[in-house]
Amino acid sequence: MTRRKKIYEGKAKTLFEGPEPGTIVQYFKDDATAFNAEKKDVIEGKGVLNNMLSEYFMTGLGSVGVPTHFIKRLNMREQLVRSCEIIPLEVIVRNYAAGSICTRLGIEEGTAMPRPIVEYCYKDDSLGDPLVTEEHIAAFGWASQQDMDDIIALALRVNDFLSGVMFGVGIKLVDFKIEIGRVFDGDFQRLVVADEISPDSCRLWDIETGQKLDKDVFRRDLGSLTDAYTEVAKRLGVMPKQSTPVSKPTLIN
Repeated sequence: MTRRKKIYEGKAKTLFEGPEPGTIVQYFKDDATAFNAEKKDVIEGKGVLNNMLSEYFMTGLGSVGVPTHFIKRLNMREQLVRSCEIIPLEVIVRNYAAGSICTRLGIEEGTAMPRPIVEYCYKDDSLGDPLVTEEHIAAFGWASQQDMDDIIALALRVNDFLSGVMFGVGIKLVDFKIEIGRVFDGDFQRLVVADEISPDSCRLWDIETGQKLDKDVFRRDLGSLTDAYTEVAKRLGVMPKQSTPVSKPTLIN
């Protein structure tokens, strides 16, 4: 990795100054965290898989007219993105009940939502990323009402795209979270999908078996996280389904 000035280091990625003004290099780490970083591990190859999968999803979104901060993948662990002002919210879209909504509302895991539900969490690790309402968002100036309308529209377009892509390879998109950034072109502002989209930020279940193919594998100790992410990548064609095993050289007599 080229030596660059570090801007920020998070739980799963490190951000560096980009080669041109207004750009950032995202480096995907192998670190895995859960329960607000109470559970931690290093999963070899996770960063490479997430980099490739996020490129796949961001490129796909761009092809259907959903604006993102993604510019291009630089190598196996890095991608070049446009610098933007991140709105301090996690935007969660739920198609089926899983995770915190089951605990909060007593809904059985796997229950289909009557329609996609959009929730907001305030991005603050020290507070545990608490659930907030549009009233909180407007009152504290995190986003305007127009921003929130645009965020919901973006989130639902992302949901339509991801749901279709996943269904096509036998995967159920249970829920996902995205971050939204503001990009300024002079006095004009537009919102873009930022951060990453990967199995770290989605719940993905096999349609036939219900097997979990996301970070719940790590959260619940259900097996190999790398195997789960690799399965998603193979089904999407991000990785070849058959890889040639590495063997020792054969001596020729």
